[in-house]
Amino acid sequence: MSHSKLGPVVSSAHLAAGSFPEVSEFEFGLIIAGHAFGRWTVRAMAAAGCPELSSLDVLVLHTVRHRDRPKKLADICLVLNVEDTHTVNYAIKKLSKLGLVSEGRLGKEKTVEATGEGRAACDRYREIREELLLSAMKDAGIEPDQMSRLSAMLRLMSGQYDQAARAATAY
Repeated sequence: MSHSKLGPVVSSAHLAAGSFPEVSEFEFGLIIAGHAFGRWTVRAMAAAGCPELSSLDVLVLHTVRHRDRPKKLADICLVLNVEDTHTVNYAIKKLSKLGLVSEGRLGKEKTVEATGEGRAACDRYREIREELLLSAMKDAGIEPDQMSRLSAMLRLMSGQYDQAARAATAY
């Protein structure tokens, strides 16, 4: 059967019945990709020796490690596009208790940076990612320029969703 007879692959046909059904197809892709990415981050970090971390914990650790400079809570939330600072603060506390990050101060602001143990965990994660994920993507024929275009589209769409969320709040 052709795609046109089946329609787009979606999780909610009632939403795809609107004026732009391809957006429902995109949203279904986001749903399954988001969950797959979350599973990947948790399992890859477990393979790297940190089985107690949630997906958000892993993302916070990598963000804190970025460029090996101390980060402020607000900056971590901004980079990860997390509105609820409490969840990120909880992740920082957990990572700190595990010895993966240390907390400090820059003037009046609290900062966080990766410890040697945290940097080593990120390095092991990177090695596992290279071996298990990136090599499989290359073998599947995914081209770097395709990935860059997809990434740009995802950033654009996140802006659309953020703007629509602001409009819905004022609705």
